[in-house]
Amino acid sequence: MAYQFKLAEKLVILNDRGQGVLIRMNHIKKVFTDSKRRPSYFTEKSNESAVKYINRKFPNIDIRGGSQHLSSIQKQKSAVLEGLQSYYESFIDVMEFRDNVYELLNTIDACQCFFDIAVNFDLTKNYLDLIVTYASVFYMLSRIDDKKAIVGLYNCAYEFSNGNSDPSFPRLGQMFIEYDHPWKKLSEEFGPHTKSVTGALLSLRMLYPRRNLSADQWRSAQLLSLLASPAAMLSPTCCDTMACEYLSTEVMERWILIGFLLCHSSLNTNADSQNLWKTALRSGLYLTVIRDEVLNIHKLSEDFFDGLKGYSKRIPDIKECKDYVITNCGALRREKRNFLRNALKELTKVLEDEPALLGPKALYVFMALSFSRDEVLWLVRHAENIPKTKTPEDYADSQLAELLYHMEKLRTLLAQHRYVIQRYHLQYLSQYDALVLNDIIQGMYVCPEEESVLMSSFVSTLSAMSLKHLDAGEEFDLKAFRLDWLRLQAYTSTGKAPLALKDYPDLAKVMNMAQFHTRMMDSVNELLCETADLSILCFHARVFEKLFSQSSEDVSMQRYLTAFPVICSHFSQCLHPLCPEEVSTVKNQSLKLCVSFLEEISRQTCTVVLEICAEQCNLHEKLLPKHSAETISTARNKKLKKSLPKKGDVPKEKPGTESLRKDRAIVTNLDKMHQALTELCASYSICADFTVFKHIIVPAEFLLSQLEIRLNKVIVQMANYNQSTHEIARPSDLLAGIQAYVTSLHSLSCYINIDVTRLVKNVLLQQTQPLDSYGSQTITTLYTNWFLEGLLRQASSALIVHCPTTQCFVNQNTENEQSFHAEEYADICGLRSLAELIGPYGLKFLNENLMWHIISQVGELKKLVSDNMDVLVQMRANFENPDAMSDLQKKLTGCENVLKRMTIIGVILSFRSMVQEALGEIMDRHCPFIMRPIKCLKDLISPEGDIKVTLSVYEMASAAGLPCEIDPALVSAIANMQTDNSSIEDEFKITCLLLVFIAVSLPTLCLDPNSFYSRAQGGHQNNIHCLATAVNHIAAAMFTVQRKNTRIQLQEFLKVASSILLQLGQNVERMEIKNRDSIYVILHMIVEQSPFLSQDMLETCFPYVLLRNAYREVHKTFIHTMES
Repeated sequence: MAYQFKLAEKLVILNDRGQGVLIRMNHIKKVFTDSKRRPSYFTEKSNESAVKYINRKFPNIDIRGGSQHLSSIQKQKSAVLEGLQSYYESFIDVMEFRDNVYELLNTIDACQCFFDIAVNFDLTKNYLDLIVTYASVFYMLSRIDDKKAIVGLYNCAYEFSNGNSDPSFPRLGQMFIEYDHPWKKLSEEFGPHTKSVTGALLSLRMLYPRRNLSADQWRSAQLLSLLASPAAMLSPTCCDTMACEYLSTEVMERWILIGFLLCHSSLNTNADSQNLWKTALRSGLYLTVIRDEVLNIHKLSEDFFDGLKGYSKRIPDIKECKDYVITNCGALRREKRNFLRNALKELTKVLEDEPALLGPKALYVFMALSFSRDEVLWLVRHAENIPKTKTPEDYADSQLAELLYHMEKLRTLLAQHRYVIQRYHLQYLSQYDALVLNDIIQGMYVCPEEESVLMSSFVSTLSAMSLKHLDAGEEFDLKAFRLDWLRLQAYTSTGKAPLALKDYPDLAKVMNMAQFHTRMMDSVNELLCETADLSILCFHARVFEKLFSQSSEDVSMQRYLTAFPVICSHFSQCLHPLCPEEVSTVKNQSLKLCVSFLEEISRQTCTVVLEICAEQCNLHEKLLPKHSAETISTARNKKLKKSLPKKGDVPKEKPGTESLRKDRAIVTNLDKMHQALTELCASYSICADFTVFKHIIVPAEFLLSQLEIRLNKVIVQMANYNQSTHEIARPSDLLAGIQAYVTSLHSLSCYINIDVTRLVKNVLLQQTQPLDSYGSQTITTLYTNWFLEGLLRQASSALIVHCPTTQCFVNQNTENEQSFHAEEYADICGLRSLAELIGPYGLKFLNENLMWHIISQVGELKKLVSDNMDVLVQMRANFENPDAMSDLQKKLTGCENVLKRMTIIGVILSFRSMVQEALGEIMDRHCPFIMRPIKCLKDLISPEGDIKVTLSVYEMASAAGLPCEIDPALVSAIANMQTDNSSIEDEFKITCLLLVFIAVSLPTLCLDPNSFYSRAQGGHQNNIHCLATAVNHIAAAMFTVQRKNTRIQLQEFLKVASSILLQLGQNVERMEIKNRDSIYVILHMIVEQSPFLSQDMLETCFPYVLLRNAYREVHKTFIHTMES
């Protein structure tokens, strides 16, 4: 008779269906309590009247009589039907689920089924799960405040569309009314099922108390310890109730407390029932219904029994149990977690060392995971609703990370050594379980045909298993075996079964054990979901984050912190096919939590790493050469026996003294930081990567990303740029600091397997760009701004002088002291450091900014030429006629302006050439294999050839720091200038006249007392020696753009300049004669620096004897100045 009812199949299907329906009810509740997700029909004012009318009249809604209220629904009936259809159908699912469960429970009662968790475990578990799920569904249904409005609105829209009510609406309406008070209605429903339910619950009276022990009892029994009995270490772990050993106590408590709410009569008549119920009540204040929905079980029980006659004695029992929980339970649970931390740690260490023990001791792993999961979830649901207690700290756990970590390690071990587990249990099944089961079957007196077929298939299935199948890589699927065992339990547990399972306890014992062994073959992951699933934490995000925060503050727990993000990878296990709408919400929450945890771990690790780097940088800074002067001075004074320092003076600590210590027990700040770094880096060892909703998460990448962000900021901070005072760190000092940081960072590879070289390259490469990858300024931008606004602006005003001799810029001796020493930034060492720091890319950006300033000056020069066009044309034609030139000179305006702007251009170009030279040296040192071909290619190119090819090669050479006859950057900048659509010939004419303008303006330089040539510096005090660089570069660039011969035009400039300067020698009485020799030197510099002019060309128009005399005079003057 039991065969045709298919009790086993129905229990499995309805449990899965019920879980899906329960999740949907929870989802609907959340949607309608969230103002952002709530459908618009419930928030629009136009529908407010309709919703109120439906709630008031439900379920007897008259759409004709209430047309004035429902008019808005009639207008949007199609949208309402479409929007509420899924919710309406979900409620129909609840109704259908109720019908099927009601039918099945009646059938089970009619069959007089026998339930015993120790005998027919699967049947009993499925039965009790179905009862609890059924009750939970209707409890959740009662928690949906808008259910009547949802169903009513949908039905009104349906009736407006179809002319009649939906067929399911009357029954739905009646169900909603009946279950307004769900527990009262449910207890009435379960009255006929009291015997079956109570029998199933009482089968827990031995199991539940044995599982619900204190930490001290666990400790005295040496629970979960493999080392407690070394002699039995290789013996297989087996018992009469294998599955009961890892059955969740939370599940049992839910069965007991909800079961006795539904079937409460035995609480007054049966002492065992009452003791079991009280024990469960003393275990906690809250029961999980689904997700984050919990029952305050004491309050619910008290309110429920308060309304029942004959149960007044139970009220004091409930209050006594509640007081016990508040007083003792927090501390008891804390002790349990402490025990489990140590037990799991020991178990993990042993199994890591001897993974082969996973075969005989696999049950220990699942027991440990189940116990730990129960304690974690108890803490989470109570931390969300902390009761009024004197010890609230019992509901917080700063050491939870360690427990979670070891749970994850055990899961990882099971996955890593799957083959070991399968090999062991395959042999156990085929060589022991099959034989014992066959012997038991052979010893049976009664064995009906159906049961005989099933048991024969068990033996044949197990016997057929072979190591060959495993070694061949075949996948095992023994679900059919386990389902057949459930069927056999159903067949043999009915009242009139010919073969009663309770009469054959050995059969139940062997089959329960074999079932566990089969699960080790093909469903370890499913078993992990039962015993170690923490996906509910996704719905307790606030508590989860709080627990993480508490653990991260405990230094000893930092090595376990990665367990928190790894747990997020299991959140997908809580999804159900009946509620696909939850996928995106759970996915987003999982990724959000995972990323926030990893970012915080990375932030802490990054902070420690950079603190160590900063400390090492400070130590390295003490060893820089600039600090040696004081040490040298002290040593010299000591040698010369000069006065010693006074007694009150504290001697300066020498570099390296921090490494001297007499006692190793003394812990320095650096020791503490290295210890913290060790702990944090150890947390990354739990796994190299894991998957969260098809997103591969690599924890080490978060650390690299965090280090990249912070290192970029640190480098910029080390530059110490102050925009208001134009202060900035010396490039050489910054380079030394960065090198110290990089050296320290490379030591990070000793702690964790990350690519530090890639990190450093990424960061330094970003610093060569104007902005980093996050849009922040880099040292390239800072140094560009500083050199333009700080150094070159003052050099343009001659407050800073360019010294060709020493290849640097120096401060002038002025009354106003400068805020910095130019020679510390713009000398060979400083510029090499700058080139090392910002590289070719950064210097390209610097050059672009320099070119912008040059082009702005060129534009002004062109305006000055245009203003003096007529005079310059005549001067160009009459430069050999002194009288005419004298008259024209008086008409010329802006000579000082032209020379000033050309000097500024010259200063900028001189600085650029120094930077280019420094870059060339750096490139030669770092990549000579690239530089040699570039040099060869540059040497093969001539300006007289194809100018496009020439400029392309020059651009490459210039990027590598090589000097070029024609500056490609300047050519490009001039070519891009706005020229108001003027023709090339007009531009050529302006350029020629500009050179004439410069040439005829040279005598005015004599009037400036700072035009004196300094032999020591190799230049003039007002930087006019930079005119030579400006003339050569500007002329070459402009004539290249105009496709004209630079050499011819510069020869013309040379003739005009020579003629004008020779006239200075004839005016002995004029003021211009004062610095005449210094100006002659400029003419020689122009020729000397030009690739297009030669000394021979100069001698044709300017006597060499004058140059020789000029150099002699300026050297005499310099010596005289030095002596005076």
